[in-house]
Amino acid sequence: MRILGAILAGGRSSRFGSDKAAALMPDGRTLIAHAIASLQPHVEAVVICGRTGGLPDRPMPDMGPLGGLNAALHHAWKNGFEGVLTTGCDMPVYPAHLLDALVGDRAAIVDGQPLIGWWPASLAPVLDRHLADENSRSIRGWLGRIDGRLVDAPGLSLPNINRPEDLKRI
Repeated sequence: MRILGAILAGGRSSRFGSDKAAALMPDGRTLIAHAIASLQPHVEAVVICGRTGGLPDRPMPDMGPLGGLNAALHHAWKNGFEGVLTTGCDMPVYPAHLLDALVGDRAAIVDGQPLIGWWPASLAPVLDRHLADENSRSIRGWLGRIDGRLVDAPGLSLPNINRPEDLKRI
């Protein structure tokens, strides 16, 4: 199965106070570099969504995570990938066992970590229609509309960096 990895990186980092994707981890590498490295073993290729030099949000900027996901889905669909595995730029780890729990015939997200998900590429035109309507722009709202799955990950502690002090705790 051909899987595209997508790092959703178009957020404003308002709680962090600066570009958190560029924030340095204790080992001197950026958060986004860690996100890429953690996703790469599970996918054929990785794209960055919502940042300069990456895939622009679709259909326009400032659509939130769904704009980045839509860009990744269209890229996957056009390039023969069956689906997209997503993570946020602030998620420096992607446990290997999540792949088996997520990938399937329906979209899925990790409960409590909605940017970590699996999205069949065939959803690209469906997401276009969703974004054209007046509705929830949240990942959870979209997941509900397409009858996606929530994947429970008991005992899994995934770091999510929203503030500078979160980075210090890792």
